[in-house]
Amino acid sequence: MIRVVLTDIEGTTSSISFVHDVLFPYASEHLADFVRARHQDDPAVAEQLDAVAEKSGLARGNVEGLIEVLQGWIGEDRKETSLKALQGMIWEQGYQNGELKGHIYSDAADYLQRWHDRGLRLFVYSSGSVKAQKLIFGFTTEGDFTPFFSGYFDTRIGAKKEAGAYRNILAELGVEANTVLFLSDVEAELAAAESAGMQTAWLVREGDLPETERFVARDFAEVDRLLQQR
Repeated sequence: MIRVVLTDIEGTTSSISFVHDVLFPYASEHLADFVRARHQDDPAVAEQLDAVAEKSGLARGNVEGLIEVLQGWIGEDRKETSLKALQGMIWEQGYQNGELKGHIYSDAADYLQRWHDRGLRLFVYSSGSVKAQKLIFGFTTEGDFTPFFSGYFDTRIGAKKEAGAYRNILAELGVEANTVLFLSDVEAELAAAESAGMQTAWLVREGDLPETERFVARDFAEVDRLLQQR
């Protein structure tokens, strides 16, 4: 019996276009000024810049060079934990001042609340930082959804296409693998979760449905039918 729903964000609960056409450009536009203003006085920013310097091989004091590296990573959609952390800090400012509102599909908004009310435990696993996850769900166009979630995971738990990350999540949750349903729009992530023993649902919101033995859903209403069966 499924007792836990673990969900991706981009392409699953929220549109890909919101992430790529709104969030990423916003972070790119504000990153340089943000880093210049806070690289010395904010320990959280300094910690991430230390990681960028180590990863890139640049001197820690070369702030403009580190900014250039980060802008390049944004352009590549690189899943670097330090970049995701800094993006989350920048987005927090945007959400707090009302410039950003998180997108959530109406069916996701509906069924996340229904599943929570039915007693399912809900968790998020995204390549975006935990801070960014809480922001997108806390400041959505439909209201604050953070009360429905029991926890959040990002790439600090492991890479999303590696089975070890899902085993780490299971260890954190302390539940049997077959009681967890993982939702994603990326087949490689589903395969990794299945290797760890989780059940999965493949969200294909647009385009042709794939020929596969995996459970495929257009929206959360179809996922709910799977939950009712299992």
